[in-house]
Amino acid sequence: MRLQLTKYMLREVLFICMLLTLSAGFAQQQDPQEPYQKRVLESIEIDFLSSYYQQDGENAAVTGGIGTEELTDVTGNVIITIPLNANDILSIDAGVSAYTSASSSNVNPFDGPADPFVASSGASGNDVWSSAVFNYSHSSDDRNQIWGARFSVATEYDYFSMGAGGSYTRLFNQKNTELSIRANAYFDRWTTIYPIELRPFDTGGSGLNDPLFALFPITGESNYNPDFTGFSDKGRNSYTLGFGFSQILSKNIQGSLALDLISQQGLLSTPFQRVYFQDVPDSFMDGFHLAEDIERLPNNRFKIAVGGRLNYFLNASLSIRTYYRYYTDDWGLSAHTAQLEIPWKLTDRFTLYPSYRYYSQGAADYFNSYNEHLSTAAFYTSDFDLSGYNANQYGLGLGYTDIFTGLRLFHFGLKSIQVKYYYYDRNSPFSSHIVTAGFNFVLDK
Repeated sequence: MRLQLTKYMLREVLFICMLLTLSAGFAQQQDPQEPYQKRVLESIEIDFLSSYYQQDGENAAVTGGIGTEELTDVTGNVIITIPLNANDILSIDAGVSAYTSASSSNVNPFDGPADPFVASSGASGNDVWSSAVFNYSHSSDDRNQIWGARFSVATEYDYFSMGAGGSYTRLFNQKNTELSIRANAYFDRWTTIYPIELRPFDTGGSGLNDPLFALFPITGESNYNPDFTGFSDKGRNSYTLGFGFSQILSKNIQGSLALDLISQQGLLSTPFQRVYFQDVPDSFMDGFHLAEDIERLPNNRFKIAVGGRLNYFLNASLSIRTYYRYYTDDWGLSAHTAQLEIPWKLTDRFTLYPSYRYYSQGAADYFNSYNEHLSTAAFYTSDFDLSGYNANQYGLGLGYTDIFTGLRLFHFGLKSIQVKYYYYDRNSPFSSHIVTAGFNFVLDK
């Protein structure tokens, strides 16, 4: 897996180098007879983004709503933005995310301590996710219209996704008013991985004769015989349509509105998340509660999100950024998000970014806690991400900007640095920490 990833990244680097060479050639081929036109982007830019994420909690969906949610994730992205000519821009976003998860390791809890609150040593406890996104945009000569196209691909051990989309932006009123529309489609494919104790009961399985059940005696209901059938549909398609409106209201106030519509069809359940029923006798092996089924959710979901931003510039040093969004879907889940950020310009180059975000959601129709579902229901989940909860997020960031790019790395000048820390806390036993860092470099002309 690591070797394959290294080869993949090497091919990406070689491809990017080829594009850089071509773009340099395009820049040199401007017809001297053409009148000068200011370019949308003057020079090649490279962004290096990274993050470290750590979470913990006590309601893991892999073990039916109880158990450790401990997870650590390290992510790195490289974004290369290339001006192909005065009007056209190509950007390439390549990223890798490596995580270690105590909860997902318990897809097979029997190769370690069989305890939902303790990580096992299973292979499902870690994975690498990689992605590449290609964006192309074309601006009209008067810079009042922008067309965009997008293609993406992402993969990890049990999941593969491809996406494509486009966008159109129109500016009016001396660029004080902006309207935009964007559409994307994503086509995903699962490699279904079920909890290990349910696999022998899928079609053609050996049931209790499977060697797994010779490891430990079954206690509680010894005749463990779940009514389990795996998913036949392993694909998922998602279609998104978004509308945006932005308006400069005065020299100090800017506002925007956004509407997003999302339709999903296919496998929307997570195959390795256990569910337990209150009307089914419990069976245990080595003290671990054996799954009675997996998460089952409808094959269709329609989401609506509407939100707005209002930014107020108090003076040259201080501004206020506000954001609100309302979300609802046909699974019965609704949510409110409110955010406040107050950038404070300390000097010409350094800016402080304190922020606060509040989130509240009501539970989906199909959610219940550990061992509280009924086996007669058509759909059920114990994933606490679909439960009702409130959450607070506190953030603090520091930004450095140098438009003159005084610091150099080879032929690139350092334009900006952003470092931010966020602490997230729910009113359930769940919290997380995330540190992000970003570096923006510009090619010397």
